[in-house]
Amino acid sequence: MKEFKVKFRGVRGSYPITKKEFLKYGGNTACVEISVGGNLIILDAGTGIIELGNELMCDYINSSTDKKNRKSINAVVLLSHIHQDHIQGFTFFNPLHLKTSKIDVFGMSDFDEDLAQEFSTLLFGKSFPLDLADIACNIDIHNIQDTDCIVLKKGELPVVKRVENGEEIKPQGEDVVITCYKSPAHPQNGVLIYKIGYKNKSVVYATDKESYEGGDKKLAKFARGCDLLIHDAQYLTEDYLDVYAPKQGYGHSTFDMAIKAQKQAKAAKLVFYHYDPSYNDKKLDKIKDDYFKDENVVMAHEGLEIKLL
Repeated sequence: MKEFKVKFRGVRGSYPITKKEFLKYGGNTACVEISVGGNLIILDAGTGIIELGNELMCDYINSSTDKKNRKSINAVVLLSHIHQDHIQGFTFFNPLHLKTSKIDVFGMSDFDEDLAQEFSTLLFGKSFPLDLADIACNIDIHNIQDTDCIVLKKGELPVVKRVENGEEIKPQGEDVVITCYKSPAHPQNGVLIYKIGYKNKSVVYATDKESYEGGDKKLAKFARGCDLLIHDAQYLTEDYLDVYAPKQGYGHSTFDMAIKAQKQAKAAKLVFYHYDPSYNDKKLDKIKDDYFKDENVVMAHEGLEIKLL
């Protein structure tokens, strides 16, 4: 299936918000669904993943009246990092509780820490009625570094390859290729920036990163010529530089930083993402009016779909 579609499920940072003044853009935390080459890829597991899981369950039930013939749910979850707003929806992702589901989770670990152990400690056991070992589905949790590349072939298990000497692995045929690099520009242990390539198209997911004086040269190189750049835009510059409560060092970018990143990377389209939870619809509409002189700059909102193929 020659499809490459991006759908935004949660676009907030920090914590979810449910007030009526936040309905237009949505109040769920970070989650982006990507349907590509017959594969389902989920970027981060904030509260936005919950409704995605509910929809997948409906599709599963509707696929057949006979349980034995229902189409199983297979997904690859890519975690930028394991701060609360990027994992808090995971335990409520209902496909986890189906024996027929196959879920592969990828994320970084630090030195002797194991991602599966971190998950078990943070999300299960004392903080949830089930332990990780009690989850019904077939789940594999993988530690990856920015020297790794994930190759998805339809109908096969993900394959992790080591990237040597900065070589670039390009998609072949129907393969989906996922590469990443670690940005240190977010407390406590940085984040993984992901690039997903299929055919001649690519999307880069760069959330929870702060930019630098002169821009982020490493991101510009990594995202060079991508078709879609999803970039952290948590703050207005005036809030970022506020005299009394500055946000410098918080590990998040401004809208202006995101624009600069798009220009330096020569990305075809930019999506502002990961809004501060205090920014209501009125404020985001004002930002939209101020920034949208370019049709290739888009405000993320829940339900937004962008088709690359």
